[in-house]
Amino acid sequence: MKTNKNSKKLAIAMVALLALGVSCSDEFLEIAPTGSLADAQVSTSEGIDGLLIGAYSMINGNLGGNRGSTPNHWLVGSVLGGDANKGTDPGDGAALATFQRFQADATFNEINGLWTARYEGISRCNTVLSTVAKSSESLPAEKVTEVNAQARMLRGHFYFDLKKNFNNIVVFDETVLPTDIVLIPNDGDAWALIEADFQYAYDNLPETTDAGRVNKWAAASYMGKAKLYQKKYAEAKTWFDDVIANGVAWNGEKYALLDDYAKVFNAAFDNHVEAIMDVESSNETGSVRNSNWFDDLNYPYLTGNEGPGDCCGFFQPSFELANSFRTGADGLPLLDKSYNLPANEVKNDMGVATVDDFTPDAGPLDPRIDFSIGRRDIPYLGWKPHPGQAWIRVQAYGGPYSPKKFVYYADQEGTLTDASSWTRGYATMNYPIIRFADVLLMAAEAEIEAGTLENARTYVNMVRARAAKSEFWIKNEDGSDAANYVIEEYPAAQFASKESATEAVRFERKLELSGEGHRFFDLVRWGVAAEEINDYLNYEVQFLQSAYSGASFTAGKDEYRAIPQTQLDLQPGVLQQNPGY
Repeated sequence: MKTNKNSKKLAIAMVALLALGVSCSDEFLEIAPTGSLADAQVSTSEGIDGLLIGAYSMINGNLGGNRGSTPNHWLVGSVLGGDANKGTDPGDGAALATFQRFQADATFNEINGLWTARYEGISRCNTVLSTVAKSSESLPAEKVTEVNAQARMLRGHFYFDLKKNFNNIVVFDETVLPTDIVLIPNDGDAWALIEADFQYAYDNLPETTDAGRVNKWAAASYMGKAKLYQKKYAEAKTWFDDVIANGVAWNGEKYALLDDYAKVFNAAFDNHVEAIMDVESSNETGSVRNSNWFDDLNYPYLTGNEGPGDCCGFFQPSFELANSFRTGADGLPLLDKSYNLPANEVKNDMGVATVDDFTPDAGPLDPRIDFSIGRRDIPYLGWKPHPGQAWIRVQAYGGPYSPKKFVYYADQEGTLTDASSWTRGYATMNYPIIRFADVLLMAAEAEIEAGTLENARTYVNMVRARAAKSEFWIKNEDGSDAANYVIEEYPAAQFASKESATEAVRFERKLELSGEGHRFFDLVRWGVAAEEINDYLNYEVQFLQSAYSGASFTAGKDEYRAIPQTQLDLQPGVLQQNPGY
């Protein structure tokens, strides 16, 4: 069941009261934080709790509603990674179209939004830490440790996000004076601070917490991820081993995969045993920014009362992603990329308006396709079956598919949504920053590097076995499967060599985590971004010429985003631009 809604409302209200006191200018690297609350008001136990809640609130990335700062990285992680395209039509969010073609420069506003939002989070964490330091003699020792551990865990998260997006970033902790921050170049050792923060959090956070707060095992999972990004595979394996063997959720229940894949993306089951760290969401708080503001555009187009959101047609899953769910008769993925051959492409209703002219796909498919992608004639979250072209703004620009993972169910309208603004498209399911399936697949990568290929196969097959539970597949009204779902676990032969095992693990991440903002960053850390993304662009352009004409990924440049020109102008001669921009 959805939990903790009332406590979230209280927390968010406290943030609103404290916002002026802990927030800094959007261009905080130029202007020191200024507060309207006196030190005496925030140095109490209650005041420090409020500051900490303010730091938590920045996990959802909202700093003026900028699309680049979304915590689910639908733009910088999924669109750039090939899970989806910008969607809708050419004129709607036209700047985002430039971005998806890898043609955006340092003046792109959404990237400045990402930079400033994450540094706002860091600033709030540092405010917590410095306030605790000044107040430590009047606070219980356990309170000091508890708050510091949470603030450092959050700070590590914000720095990690900046590192994977920009690589060359400004690094500082709570001891640096605001007047000195503007003198720091963007060449700091971010990994050292990230690891130190996660280590402190692991050593000092409790195993059980209130729902929505970070715990010891979130820190361990994130540390393993940080090690993996640095290719410290043996160290990553140690951390993942600990999480898999001993990790528990906020309420003390052992981490596990949910039986039903769909529940991961259903607000009624938030704060479940697969959630390790997530973005908490709520409704009826007085602001839709506390719900999933970051997905308010990402719904089928003009559904009326027969579908969710009734706007706007963004974030349309790609042809290439849909094809990736094709399986062979053996229930295994087509790892040789033959899924993009004409004989294997998933049939869709591109250019087909009438019912009589549409032939549904009859070939074998991984069932996760219909939890991840809205396809014509497939049941859509308790609404009517997806009608295809009628819910697509411009097929020739965005393709035939709609997003589905983070869209709300028909029976949740008005209860697990917030309809107080311009669209009904404000859902309240939590977004998982890290979930247990993600950890299992990262652990599988570390096991491969350690030479323990059978352990890697075990972890991958745990994820596949959950997807293969046919009682949870999408069903038609008569109880039959909505498509020809065929999925099996990997045999030992696929994991007989490091190369073939790696191929399977990487593809499993693509399928399991599609649309969750991981794909681009995975491709970059694996060192295959240029090849994979250019293959994707060359394939997709044949269907969506106006969306992808001229698109190309440049190796040595496009792995990271440009340092925002706004920030360079604020610190001339201090910040240096990333290569290629």
